[in-house]
Amino acid sequence: MELARSAPGGDCGAEALLGELERLVQDVVRASSWWERHGVDCAILALSLLALPVGFLCLCSENVLVFAIGITILGVCHSTLTVKGSHLAAHGALTESKRWSKIWLLFFVEVCTAFTAEYGRFSHVKLHHGYTNVVGLGDSSTWKLPYLNRYVYMFLAPLLIPILTPLVALERLRKVEPRMALRTLGLISLGLYSQYWLLLNVSGFRSPSSALACMLLTRSLLAHPYLHVNIFQHIGLPMFSRDKKPRRIHMMSLGVLNLPRLPVLDWAFGHSLISCHVEHHLFPTLSDNMCLKVKPVVSQFLHEKQLPYNEDSYLARFRLFLNRYEELMVQAPLITEVAGLQ
Repeated sequence: MELARSAPGGDCGAEALLGELERLVQDVVRASSWWERHGVDCAILALSLLALPVGFLCLCSENVLVFAIGITILGVCHSTLTVKGSHLAAHGALTESKRWSKIWLLFFVEVCTAFTAEYGRFSHVKLHHGYTNVVGLGDSSTWKLPYLNRYVYMFLAPLLIPILTPLVALERLRKVEPRMALRTLGLISLGLYSQYWLLLNVSGFRSPSSALACMLLTRSLLAHPYLHVNIFQHIGLPMFSRDKKPRRIHMMSLGVLNLPRLPVLDWAFGHSLISCHVEHHLFPTLSDNMCLKVKPVVSQFLHEKQLPYNEDSYLARFRLFLNRYEELMVQAPLITEVAGLQ
């Protein structure tokens, strides 16, 4: 597959375009307050932590509506801490302090998400962002399970994410030094046991099995959109070979897609994973709120330079993946040759 569009000036032209866009975005960042750069997203994460006791107490009630509210609170808070919190922490977007960045990375990725911080950061920041849509590196192929049919994958497989996440972490720990493995095991165990203990001793669950079932329910409440978003925004877009990948600005404008704003997902996953994914891939260290703030600058710039700015609705992407599941999720992707952009 070949795209005929070429970049004026080749590599120099691409670097000049990216440099011009970076200057425009930096002007916005410098004019923004600490609250805009970090405070808004830190406040959302803090509110999610503060709401957890309310969720656990709601589960004490015999009223079905109150119990459902408790499940919803714990489920949304869990997604906010594990998806939004882990994502921002992996990029160092929560604070400008390196020490606190490390602390937040361990807290959100290992304690809250039950995954390994080092591998999570490497696979996401170094591979996925460094080689976006490059086949075999950052092409989102880790989300493909070709032995599952479309309905099992899209509707049932997301329910297994809370179980598979710590299991994959354990498998990765075999390849790290013992000291780091012990630390990760300790923090993962702390996070899982804390929720289990609170369900038994605060929420009043009477059996371990019911507490474990509640853990699975709350941790998988938003698992379906989480899985869908991760495949919708890259798979089905141009894919590149390692030796002929385009320059950064073309790689991100061609290979990344924005979804429309969706209030619940904006809150729980963050703007950088939903409506500002293109902006996030171009400027990964910006917080969710700053990605939203620079979105008009980025979209206007790409449109003015006649570069792609991919957008589509959640429902349209869902239909696309159901209709073309074999092509998108089972077969090997077609390599896009972009003339003049390598």
